[in-house]
Amino acid sequence: MKILYKLMVFSMLLFAATACNDGIDSITPLAPGADETAPQITVQYPLEGTQIRVTDPVTSINIRFVVTDDIEIASIKVMLDGAEIASFTDFKDYRRAVIDYLYENLTNGDHVLTIVAVDLDGKTTTTLINFEKVPPYQPKFAGEVFYMPFDGDYMELITQNNAGVVGTPGFANGKWGQAFAGAADTYLTYPIEGLKGDGFTAAFWYKVNATPDRAGLISISPAGEDRTKGLRFFREGSAASQRFKLNVGTGEGETWNDGGVVDVTAGDWVHLAFTVSATQTIVYINGEPTITTANTGIDWTGCELMSIGSGAPNFAYWNHLSDRSLFDEMRVFNKALTKEELQAVMADSGTGPAVYQPKYDGETFFMPFNSDYVEQISQNAATVVGNPGFADAAVGGSKSFAGAADSYLTYPTTGLLGNAFSAAFWYKPNADPDRAGILTVGPPDASGNKRTSGFRFFREGGATNQIIKLNVGTGDSDSWFDGGAAATIDPTNNEWIHLAFTISQTKCVVYINGEVVSEGDFAGVDWAECDILSIGSGAPRFTEWGHLSDASYIDELRLFNKALTQAEIQSIISDEQ
Repeated sequence: MKILYKLMVFSMLLFAATACNDGIDSITPLAPGADETAPQITVQYPLEGTQIRVTDPVTSINIRFVVTDDIEIASIKVMLDGAEIASFTDFKDYRRAVIDYLYENLTNGDHVLTIVAVDLDGKTTTTLINFEKVPPYQPKFAGEVFYMPFDGDYMELITQNNAGVVGTPGFANGKWGQAFAGAADTYLTYPIEGLKGDGFTAAFWYKVNATPDRAGLISISPAGEDRTKGLRFFREGSAASQRFKLNVGTGEGETWNDGGVVDVTAGDWVHLAFTVSATQTIVYINGEPTITTANTGIDWTGCELMSIGSGAPNFAYWNHLSDRSLFDEMRVFNKALTKEELQAVMADSGTGPAVYQPKYDGETFFMPFNSDYVEQISQNAATVVGNPGFADAAVGGSKSFAGAADSYLTYPTTGLLGNAFSAAFWYKPNADPDRAGILTVGPPDASGNKRTSGFRFFREGGATNQIIKLNVGTGDSDSWFDGGAAATIDPTNNEWIHLAFTISQTKCVVYINGEVVSEGDFAGVDWAECDILSIGSGAPRFTEWGHLSDASYIDELRLFNKALTQAEIQSIISDEQ
């Protein structure tokens, strides 16, 4: 038996050795390759501009982010307001670290979260996030019982309770900060306990979308087709004008107020308000009364919820359903405000920090680089890789983006990509290095050269001549737009030039100073896996051919969800000079 056992063990060892030699379960060491790019940081929470609203003066916050690197992460440091609160050097996955860190001592006020990631080659990426812990809101006006600013959430700030959400509403650039953006089959609900009284006022900023041609704005109704209780504020009309009306239930009957008309084609924010007392109802537009109607009070029997952005669920008849317009700075009062009181509310809620309003049709992105990397429409900051800077030379504002070695910006492409796309910006070229990426939206790939989706806008040449080129992925292949001599610039002129390119489903065009330098037909753009925009480099997605960081200056960068015409590009150039 001992001999048999020894033979069996020997046979197993011999088989294992042979199997390894035959390639079964073999391990072949691979060189890690060159460390091409700096780490990437994706912050999940808090985001730029996040406002944390809790009643406690000190609270905790879960800081969540992901760091990735092409070779290996060496260290991660987390700082709050300049003081280090956490550091990490040990990672299960050395190329991807998912960090969820609980910080338990967050106080009221403005805060800056700084995340610094370093790879084994010493390349460093720093991301800064500005956010705020807001103290509990105190009513600013007599009788104020409800305030919802819609700044990224649906919280009522006096109670700090969230509205109920039906459907898929969203947010848009508001009159002040962000605004509630209505959508089909969508609205908010909020309990009216604590809101109702012998009088009632609602006031808010509003940007009308006349599609559909009628909608509910605010509805407080009992179940069924019963207009003898509660109230209903709604609109109806056409693509050119909309009339805002109010219906109030008095218990035994109802009061109608035909309100006033807003010009839809103006595209302006307007301030809407209505008041209900025991003797009258008034509808206001921009602080001025439109129609005053005699009234005998309001009956709240059976009314439990206020709907915002629709007549549904209890005023769904007559098709006053979801409103696709924008709502901002909504306040409710348990009294009928006077004209003077309403004008004070209107003046207060319209004087917040200036928010950029798109100047051009289809504009989705504007980064002026005036001492920060904040995109003005969303008010979100780009992620900084390396150490770019700012130049005092600028076309618009006071400064411009100044590229540097191993440095660039990244920005999420959410909301920027569609069937058509354009980019337009001012550019002061630096031919050292002799090739560089300028703008890149591409898919991730180990080769650093996957070109079947997205685009790559770059330059290459010599000290006295640089050719501006565009490459666009079509799904199965890619298309090149190289204007040759027509698209060649001389960096030694030390002048600002205007660069632009447009992508439609059938054609691409490259412009220099408003003139066409390259164009051609193609099969349409594919955006598969294109989740980030790189500014000032081809990295991290377009690196194989050395189109890395650009030491040039970039200013007044605008993106569009349409293919601009030559006349539109020339108009932008004229406006910005």
